[in-house]
Amino acid sequence: LAPAPAGLPRRAYGSRSAQHRGLLFRQLFEGESFTYTYLLADAKTKEAVLIDPVLETAQRDTTLVKQLGLNLLYAVNTHCHADHITGTGLLKQLLPGCRSVISRDSGASADVLIGEGSTLQFGAFALEVRSTPGHTDGCLTYVLTDHSMAFTGDALLIRGCGRTDFQQGSPESLYRSVHEKIFTLPGDCLVYPAHDYTGQTVSTVEEERTLNPRLTLPLEAFMELMNNLNLPKPKQIDFAVPANLKCGVQDVAV
Repeated sequence: LAPAPAGLPRRAYGSRSAQHRGLLFRQLFEGESFTYTYLLADAKTKEAVLIDPVLETAQRDTTLVKQLGLNLLYAVNTHCHADHITGTGLLKQLLPGCRSVISRDSGASADVLIGEGSTLQFGAFALEVRSTPGHTDGCLTYVLTDHSMAFTGDALLIRGCGRTDFQQGSPESLYRSVHEKIFTLPGDCLVYPAHDYTGQTVSTVEEERTLNPRLTLPLEAFMELMNNLNLPKPKQIDFAVPANLKCGVQDVAV
């Protein structure tokens, strides 16, 4: 790796360093909505979780889980998405025993409703749950309990953040969520967002709290910026949100 710029930690890109700790990690991508799906598993016990699956790639994810001999305990959403339909409902059909998970503040249905302070255990590993509303009321960030990896959903993106102009969005809430719940993690904690539109895959807490052009602004300037983005609404919002409130399309034929 090339030396990191002064003041910034060197990125220990996830999969290799994770393997040294006995954590199996895969970052997967869905190209239509630019969504990242994350598979984490205990390499010894084979218990696994999948974060932010997409309906169209649920079969791909199922195949990978089976190829690796994993037992998928949880299919987890960071929030009720507006730009794609979650794959959790279909995954429950394809992988019996898998349970869907979402924030209790999202208004959505799932097998397990969680919130601030909850944990999701898989083998010797666990994800701690941090409530990070602002993009939506029900946004969660999942942090590996050793604070080496954070899955930030749409709350914190690489050099950006989720929009705040629909689904109970609030610029002030988002700003406080990121600064209080994510930027307080160790600087070398790897940041894995739900989306990226520029080809980047991972960042760090230190990079984002020093280089993120939105979230390094003062609160008032951030609110002014977010309130005047004037973005078009997501193409799939009219059918994605109703489906995701029901844990995705659970009656899809397998």
